[in-house]
Amino acid sequence: MPTFFSQHLINSHREILMNRVNPPAKRSKISTQKLRLQFTPMKLYSFNFLILLLTHGYCKSDIHIGYQVTLAVPVVYSMGFIGRALLMETNQMEPNFKAALSVEAVNGKYSCSLEVFLGDVKVWNSAHYSRFYTWDECVLELTNDGDLRLKGPKDRVGWRTGTSGQGVERLQILSTGNLVLVDNMDRIKWQSFNFPTDVILWGQRLNVATRLTSFPSNSSSFYTLEIQHNRIALYLHSGEWNYSYWEFKPSMNRNITFIKLGSKGLYLFSDRYKKIAQITSQDNQLLRFLALGNATGNLGLYFYSAEERKFEASYQALNTTCDLPLACKPYGICTFSNACSCIGLLTSARSPNCSEAISEGFCNISQVEMIELGGVSSVLQGAPKKVNVSKEDCENLCLDDCTCAAALYYLQECYLYGLVVGAKQVTRGTGMTYMVKVPKGTHGSHGKSNVKKWVLVMVGVVDGLIIVLILGGFGYYFVQKRRKNLLNTDRNS
Repeated sequence: MPTFFSQHLINSHREILMNRVNPPAKRSKISTQKLRLQFTPMKLYSFNFLILLLTHGYCKSDIHIGYQVTLAVPVVYSMGFIGRALLMETNQMEPNFKAALSVEAVNGKYSCSLEVFLGDVKVWNSAHYSRFYTWDECVLELTNDGDLRLKGPKDRVGWRTGTSGQGVERLQILSTGNLVLVDNMDRIKWQSFNFPTDVILWGQRLNVATRLTSFPSNSSSFYTLEIQHNRIALYLHSGEWNYSYWEFKPSMNRNITFIKLGSKGLYLFSDRYKKIAQITSQDNQLLRFLALGNATGNLGLYFYSAEERKFEASYQALNTTCDLPLACKPYGICTFSNACSCIGLLTSARSPNCSEAISEGFCNISQVEMIELGGVSSVLQGAPKKVNVSKEDCENLCLDDCTCAAALYYLQECYLYGLVVGAKQVTRGTGMTYMVKVPKGTHGSHGKSNVKKWVLVMVGVVDGLIIVLILGGFGYYFVQKRRKNLLNTDRNS
C-alpha cells in the first residue's frame, strides 16, 4: 500500500523542488528502491500551493548505507516556505512516527534539517540548537563508512552524527520515535534520544544535569526544563539572567538520578532505579509525549484524542496565565483578570511598549530612582537575596547595583532582579512591595504617593470593567427572565 506525506508550500508559482537519489554503492532490498517526488501546482482559496508527495511501495522504517536524497532549495526567498520529503515511517496506527528531510524559510535564509514527527507534531529536529543554512540544495547522506550527514553545495557539511568507522549499517526509526543508527548486530551507535530538544517521548529517559530547551519566536529569551539532583525546574533565560518559575521536588529530600515518561505520568528515579516521585496525568489516557511550550514556557503532558483527532494536554505545570514568566511584556503587570497592564507612568500614549521610557543604563545613581508598587509580586525565583534588611535598605541596594532593575521586599528579605518581567498582581496586605528602577523624574513632581495611587488605578481598571460587565450580564439575564414570567402570567390569566 503506497504511503505519502504532503506539505503546503505557500506563495510558490513554479516547481522549485527536485529530488535526486544516487544509487548506493552497497545494494540492498530497501536502499535500491526508486524514490520519486511529484509536484503539482494548485490554487486553493486564492493562495498558490505546491503539494510535495513522496511515494514508495511499502512502509519503511530503515535506510541503509550508501543512501542519499536531495531537496532543491528555492532560488528566491519565500516567507513561510516549507518543503519536506518523507524518509521513513513506523508501521503503527495513526498517529505514527515519521522521519523527514526538510527545507524551511527562516530569517531570510533556508534551513536544512532532519526531523521526526508524531502525527503532525514535530518531536525532534537536528536544527533545534543550531541551524544549517544552505542554498541550491539540501542533502541527507548515510555514507558507506556509517556517518549520517546533512550537506549543501560543494559537499559542505552542516550537520553530522560523527559515527564514521563504527560499523553502522542503517538508519532506523523505532516504534518509540527514537531515530537510531545501528550496526549489523542491531547495536545502537547513535540515537536521537541522547539529544533531546523540547519534547520527551514515551519511554524516553533523561539523566540528571540534562535539560529540554524551548525558544520563543522573535525573542532573545528562552525556556528550559532542567533535571537537578533535588528537583526538576522550569527556567527563564534572558542574557546573563536565569530565574526559575516552577519546580517539583521528591519528598524527604531524595536525590534524582533520571526521569522517564511513562504511560500515566512523568516518573522520577533514584540511583537504584527506584521510583521516588511522579507527576501524574489528570486523564485516564495513555501519554505520548511531554513538551515545553515555546510560546508560554509551560510544561505539559499530552495524549492523543481519537475523537478530536489531535493531541490534548492532560496535565499542565502552570494553570494560571499570570504564573507564566512572559505573560506580559517587560514592565507590564499581570492582573487578577489575567490581563496585562503597563506601569502607566512609564508608557507613552503613542506606544503600547511598557518599557519605552526605560534606558539601558542604570549606573548613575543621581539619575535613577525607585517607584513602589504595592500589591505586586514576581513569579521569578532564585534572585539574589539579602536578609534582615529594611525596605529602605532594599531600595538602596537596588539603586547602588548597576545590574539591578527591580526589587521585591517581603518580611525583611530583599530580592534583586535584573529583569522586570513576571510581575503579577497579588492581594494587598500580604506585606509584599515590588520596586522598579526608573529614570529620575519619570513620574514628574507628584511624589511617590501619587505614583502608587496612579499605578493602582491602572492595574485595577481592567478588573473593574470586567466586574461591571459580569454584573450587567446577570442584571440583563434576570430582567429578561422576569419579563418572560410576567408575559406567561398574563397569557395564563
